[in-house]
Amino acid sequence: MNENMNQYLEKANVLIEALPYIQRFSRKIIVIKYGGSAMVDEELKKKVIEDVTLLKLVGFKPIIVHGGGKEISKWVGKVGMEPKFINGLRVTDEDTMEVAEMVLGKVNKSLVQLVEELGVRAIGISGKDGSLLKVEKKYSNGEDIGFVGDVKEVNADILYDLLEKDFLPIICPIGLDDEYNTYNINADDAACAIARAVKAEKLAFLTDIEGVYKNPEDPKTLISELTVSEAKKLISDGYIGGGMLPKLNNCIEAIENGVSRVHILDGRIPHCVLLEIFTNKGIGTAILDEEESKYYHGEQ
Repeated sequence: MNENMNQYLEKANVLIEALPYIQRFSRKIIVIKYGGSAMVDEELKKKVIEDVTLLKLVGFKPIIVHGGGKEISKWVGKVGMEPKFINGLRVTDEDTMEVAEMVLGKVNKSLVQLVEELGVRAIGISGKDGSLLKVEKKYSNGEDIGFVGDVKEVNADILYDLLEKDFLPIICPIGLDDEYNTYNINADDAACAIARAVKAEKLAFLTDIEGVYKNPEDPKTLISELTVSEAKKLISDGYIGGGMLPKLNNCIEAIENGVSRVHILDGRIPHCVLLEIFTNKGIGTAILDEEESKYYHGEQ
């Protein structure tokens, strides 16, 4: 058999490997938290949007929740303001909130434009629209960090309506409190709250790390699949620290509130979403419920 034919057969095998996942997740909701380097690099941005568009066209119901922290910091600097952080969280005063809302709105519409260019109908909305995201003020270890909110309620009906009408919702993480003040929301928290509210089958976080490691110093210790109890044990045994800790806690909370699987992916890898969802081993870390069966049975 010639080399060209082998290449075609390899492509066919890749498509066949994807088939059970397409069958299983057709018409199911998947929430993708889009952030990190994949938002800054134009080529990576295009590839992520291509992935999500493909998911939509093969029958998934994707929802994108995006961040914009790096872009906000850039614009805060441009207008001569100094970004302030308390316990790793941005302090959002009134002026910073104004810049953040403007920047996130710009990011939101640029993502809508990319999806539309690929022939899929997208609608970009903020958590303020239709009171999609109701928030309460967030404190960091008792300290006031300004207009930063915790999601207390999600109006899932808006998202169900958009999905029903075949739109791809793209959500900007800004919400309102009971007095209709505007609050910035951590995009991980917003994605988690939305995934719980719409009973998503999957929640995927695009990050700047490959996934969960047993030993962050050793790339060979990347864990492909983790149950919730295994994830909790890693935390209690002190293996998880830094920015991964809140992310993993978000994953556990999402699973405990009805999301079937949560994926932590390296957004710097082109087409990371497709590689994780449509292949047996995937390329990141999947966290799953105790009842869920593992897809990958090789060595971790």
